[in-house]
Amino acid sequence: MQTMPAHAAHHNDREIETLEEFDATVTARGTLAGFRVQAVDLTDRTRELLTTDTAGAVFLGCPMREDAAAKIRTDGALVFPPVPGLPFDPYRGLVYSPDELFASLTDGYENTPDARAYAWFQRTKADGDIYASMLRAVHDDSVSDALDELLSGARVVGVMGGHAMGRGTQAYEGAARLGRELARAGFTVATGGGPGAMEAANLGAYAAPHGDEMLADALRLLAKAPKFTPSITEWASVAFEVRSRWPKGGRSVGIPTWFYGHEPPNPFASHIAKYFANATREDGLLARSNAGVVFLPGAAGTVQEIFDNATPNYYESRGEPTPMVLVDRTHWTEKLPTWPLLKSLARDRSMESRIALVDRIEEAPAALKRLSD
Repeated sequence: MQTMPAHAAHHNDREIETLEEFDATVTARGTLAGFRVQAVDLTDRTRELLTTDTAGAVFLGCPMREDAAAKIRTDGALVFPPVPGLPFDPYRGLVYSPDELFASLTDGYENTPDARAYAWFQRTKADGDIYASMLRAVHDDSVSDALDELLSGARVVGVMGGHAMGRGTQAYEGAARLGRELARAGFTVATGGGPGAMEAANLGAYAAPHGDEMLADALRLLAKAPKFTPSITEWASVAFEVRSRWPKGGRSVGIPTWFYGHEPPNPFASHIAKYFANATREDGLLARSNAGVVFLPGAAGTVQEIFDNATPNYYESRGEPTPMVLVDRTHWTEKLPTWPLLKSLARDRSMESRIALVDRIEEAPAALKRLSD
């Protein structure tokens, strides 16, 4: 089974995102000239900053003492100081973890960093403040950079589907089995990071290293809080209970958005790339699904994702078309007849051999493999 590194090799070896990387660079290189240091607390590294060349370096949101900041500015470095009073770090170097977003969950979801970031977003987006929108853009760009580093070299399969799929349903169990099978086949599962079908696929990937019975037991436990309404606190707490009972789960990625603030991220994705801009998030999720996408039954959001994915496949703007597997014939031919349109679009183009419609979720991994060969 493929394991995703906790912090994958950088595309850019001039980025420093942890204190360990900072120390290693100063020791090995003896210079910080031209480096980019992102969101690293340098309060206790004053001596190093005062004695190391920092010409042309950029320090993004790094707490440091004033004498150190003055010296590196004199060297010609750019210093973007931390922004006080924000519930998130716009310069962050790494994607989020569930523990980070759900910190303080025991005091109620509304006290978590996730809920506080959403509340800030709601307050600031209404007044059209350029400063707030710039901070959101910087944050989202930092998250994209971190996500690229994380997924470097990974074979990513996107699993798309609606948030309405309840825990304790057959459909939810099917989506979880799909996530588990994909992870065991060496793929990195990526979802929209929210509840429902998205959570189920991330749960499946989490269950991949455990014995088969673990998933059945986890599904029973999760069924106690089938939906994230009326209580996100209860919904998330049960998920963390599963995680503490079966630690060391498999890795997967969730890519949610604060744009849908009523919809919390799920705690089963080991890495969460959360965005303010939904358009950036949608495109980023599909663009990174380099080994194909499985579309489970959903409504408007999932239909949008199907055609967001079909367009670059149609024009081959990202190179070779990637596999697209739609699950549930009745749903995609009768309830929301998306498949006939997709098929018509694909006719006589190279994407025609890369699309499939299957009846059951169990058939999706084989279809994905067939379309990839």
